[in-house]
Amino acid sequence: MNLTIIHPCVGKVPGRPYLRAWQMEPLSAAYICALTPDDITITFRDDRMEEIDFDDPADIVAISVETYTAKRSYQIASEYRRRGVPVVMGGFHPTLVPEEAVQYAESIVIGEAEGLWPALIDDFRNGDMKRVYKNAARPVINDVMADRTIFGNRNYFPIGLIDAARGCTYACDFCAIQQFYNTTQNWRDIPTLIEEVKIIRRKHTLIFFIDDNIMACPDRAAHFFEALLPLKIKWITQADISATHDENMLKLMKASGCQGILIGFESLDSDNLKRMKKSFNVLRGGPAEAVKRLHKHGLRLYATFLFGYDHDSLESFQEVLDFCLEHKIFITAFNHVTPFPGTPLYQRLKDEGRLLYDRWWLDDRYRYGMIPFRTGLPVQTVQKKCIEARSMFYSIQSIFRRLYNRANRSNFPVLAAYLFINLLLRNDVSRRFSLPLGDPSYRGELLKVRDSAGAQCDNSPSSVL
Repeated sequence: MNLTIIHPCVGKVPGRPYLRAWQMEPLSAAYICALTPDDITITFRDDRMEEIDFDDPADIVAISVETYTAKRSYQIASEYRRRGVPVVMGGFHPTLVPEEAVQYAESIVIGEAEGLWPALIDDFRNGDMKRVYKNAARPVINDVMADRTIFGNRNYFPIGLIDAARGCTYACDFCAIQQFYNTTQNWRDIPTLIEEVKIIRRKHTLIFFIDDNIMACPDRAAHFFEALLPLKIKWITQADISATHDENMLKLMKASGCQGILIGFESLDSDNLKRMKKSFNVLRGGPAEAVKRLHKHGLRLYATFLFGYDHDSLESFQEVLDFCLEHKIFITAFNHVTPFPGTPLYQRLKDEGRLLYDRWWLDDRYRYGMIPFRTGLPVQTVQKKCIEARSMFYSIQSIFRRLYNRANRSNFPVLAAYLFINLLLRNDVSRRFSLPLGDPSYRGELLKVRDSAGAQCDNSPSSVL
């Protein structure tokens, strides 16, 4: 039996290379590989880095789908299904909008694959694969370890990815993660994690714990950091602002090898934060004190900000830019908020009649970086101001100005990393905007699943869940 695992790209532009910063190892594919029985032959294709030969032998195809890759995923699925090869889809998008995804695949996996994938494979072998697979509760992931042999010698971005825990206990208005994991966090077994770290560090000098919020369970996080102490590794992660509130925790993180943290500050406006359900961002001095505490312990910051909420003004962009320059932040993202399906934000905008597209991720008019809803400020203004803020933050003058922060140049490797990532992001400022979703040269029909009589299947929520 031959299984083909596909990682789809966001979009393609003829003659333009794919964004280097987006070419990281796709852990979802490695987990599917690990969960697949040993007697199955696995072929992996990364649509970001190589052409897919749809005529290669395959008995079944698995695609992990995010909202930004949905259009391309449906194109890929259609080509395989046109050749009589059944397709299974899983990931965030099929979980958030199962009634859509199930139209383009013989089967979908809702939620995490652990506890489901082996049963799906058995059902397929027996000719009885179900339309939908869904766990009744969060699965046990204690001893799960991704199988990275699937990646071969592909030239991925030079950083090792590991997830220590999945999910987040916060219910932020715009966040698809809280919907996918139902505002819960599930940790992997720490001994298994340590074993995986030991394997990864043979190839990578920097490890990224890609947890949605590694500090959602502080006690468990502290035990993990203590276990990392003897390994002498270098690592980065994502956390909420509370990670900066405990000086002892920051000391432990630094001692265990932490180099920096991604924190979603999102806004400097308290009314916006309240609407986002992130009012906790203003506690204990808010972003300004958080940055100071991080720099005090020699930790770099990747701060993210969102624009497009109703309390934003033209002055908001300059205020955030000035804040980032004043505090000499390592790197920053100035993004507009995107309403992902299944989130409270999306539903509210839909109820208010503010969505500009029925399903922006499938609309041929939509491009990456466009705002798919009516904002308080003119949509074009918000898009333009986000790009301008990025351009100014990643200007040569700003890059050298922020070097005066000791945390950004504590030693030569840190300095080299600072210059590399800032210059890389400087190059990507304009290349990201207007990227089409999917392959614009694709001329085939997106095939929908039909029953044995040739009629389109009933894909209402009640029929597929």
